[in-house]
Amino acid sequence: MATATVTSKGQITIPKVVRDELGLREGDRVAFRVLEDGSVIVEPETIDLLALKGALKARRKGVSLADMEDAIRNQKGRG
Repeated sequence: MATATVTSKGQITIPKVVRDELGLREGDRVAFRVLEDGSVIVEPETIDLLALKGALKARRKGVSLADMEDAIRNQKGRG
């Protein structure tokens, strides 16, 4: 069984064998879930960016080059 010591700041170093088993690398986040029986589950909280594809919808369509040129011409005509 791997163990770790809690520092005065409440920090621990996750043992290498556990990091390797969870596939954790520097900068990864981990989630802690405390179960009703008091046991704790530690799991990676990493998200593949490709999994987020399509999660956000555009609020409006882009502007075409012709629309931008028209807007510039209209501004020049006012000045």
